[in-house]
Amino acid sequence: MKKALTLLSLALLGSANAASITLWSHFGDVELGWLKAQAADFQKKTGNTVTIVTVPLDQMKDKFIQSAPKGQGPDLLLTLPHDQLGALAAAGVIEPMDKYITSKTDFDKTALNAMTYQGKLFGLPMYAEAVAVVYNKKLVPTPPTTWDQFLKVAQANTGSGKFGYLADLSNAYAQYGVISAYGGYVFKNNAGTLNIKDVGLANAGADKASAFLNDLRYKYNLVPEGVNGDVAKSAFVSGKLAMLLTGPWDMGDIKKAGVEYGIIPFPTPPGATGQWSPFVGVQGTMINAYSKNKVAAAQFAKQVASSAAQVSFNQAGGRIPVSLSARTKLKADPVVLGFGKAISMGTPMPNVPAMGSVWGPWSAAIAQSVQKPNQDYGSILNKAVTEINSNIK
Repeated sequence: MKKALTLLSLALLGSANAASITLWSHFGDVELGWLKAQAADFQKKTGNTVTIVTVPLDQMKDKFIQSAPKGQGPDLLLTLPHDQLGALAAAGVIEPMDKYITSKTDFDKTALNAMTYQGKLFGLPMYAEAVAVVYNKKLVPTPPTTWDQFLKVAQANTGSGKFGYLADLSNAYAQYGVISAYGGYVFKNNAGTLNIKDVGLANAGADKASAFLNDLRYKYNLVPEGVNGDVAKSAFVSGKLAMLLTGPWDMGDIKKAGVEYGIIPFPTPPGATGQWSPFVGVQGTMINAYSKNKVAAAQFAKQVASSAAQVSFNQAGGRIPVSLSARTKLKADPVVLGFGKAISMGTPMPNVPAMGSVWGPWSAAIAQSVQKPNQDYGSILNKAVTEINSNIK
């Protein structure tokens, strides 16, 4: 009897100490189902309850900044893109997470860097994306690893209504890997802190990168005028394209088309000083700095970012995990293997608020650089950087 009363007392104590956390999520369909299952499992393990509120992704950041200081926001955001993290940290509405994380060794370093702002970890990464080269195995039996091999394969598959390589050359995001390889950068990275006063999009390397992108169209005759992402994907799924630069977002259509594919990084471009390093977008969980349930929120954040959870999340919706052990468990999946490698090679998109001043002028300059052959790339890029600098407050 005494033992039974003790057990009952412990149960009541656990119930009394249980936390109730609220999270905002933009997930839908199968991913929302996965999240609900994670919440149920968390409650079973800890006694803590999780209330899920669906908020559209494009509204989440602004709503959170407005509501968090008033005590009306959620305890946890699950998930937000890392390039919004800087604005949230600067507004003081998200909590540094370093003290809640005992080990970071299983996370892809690129993903951890993406979630770090001014030397502090403000989010726990769950998944990421980057572009890579998806190739048709029937047209490319042996994937190229060098630029010379790549060019030979691309040119051999070009002509008679077929294409060897296609990409949206006017897309600054998609082409950042080339810019980075030649030594261009958005903001100088000084030991993890981005210097927004040092914009490297018009340096000598950036000029060479624009010249190379122009060469893909007018010297090597690989990418015709008017090709955008949709045109390139359409050619690939119809079997007319050997190699396509794209991201995980197009893999559903490629699989549906029945194309036998592989995924590789873009090779180091000719004369480049570094390897191709594409932009990486990371999404993860962030804790409300005003939450009264930070410990419980951090517990749930760690659960959904665990290796096992990232494996099941990938199996639910196809997202690329940032847990290295999760990738190992999923190594038979060519999408995880290929894009995982590109993510590890990549550079996180800048997560500072000043990035909002970059996209417009920079995108216009990259698009202009590939509109006709042999342009004055320095002049085009200098004009863009002057505008960027004048826009940054």
